[in-house]
Amino acid sequence: MPHLPDYRPHQLSLGKLETEILQIIWRLGTTTAKAIHDVILTDPDRELAYASVMTVLGRLEKKGWLKSSKEKRSIYWQALVSESEAQALQAYTQLNRFLAIGNADMVAAFVDDLDVPAQEKLQAIADRLQELRQQKQGDFPCT
Repeated sequence: MPHLPDYRPHQLSLGKLETEILQIIWRLGTTTAKAIHDVILTDPDRELAYASVMTVLGRLEKKGWLKSSKEKRSIYWQALVSESEAQALQAYTQLNRFLAIGNADMVAAFVDDLDVPAQEKLQAIADRLQELRQQKQGDFPCT
């Protein structure tokens, strides 16, 4: 089960190119801007300046998604959270936004309009929450 990482980027929002570059880094592991640029340019219909890749890498580092390290004359870029941790953070953020504007009656009203798989997911979530509550009560018995 994915969990929220102890470390969280300072700014979670990402632009399209930022997301693409982060996905390349997750795929390649620690890498250079040149390697990222080369991956992007494998699409023959794509044009992107190397300087643009460097700019986006700098933005991702400022937002707290990446760290850089210099070895000899090369700069290497590494993700500070894994792809699964990033997905968990995004889901957590979206859930909190939804809960901030929704209430139980509103959510219940939506259920009738959901397809069967979505309703089954909601039921699975409700079941899991019930299990977690029961586990917590078992951990802290009333005396």
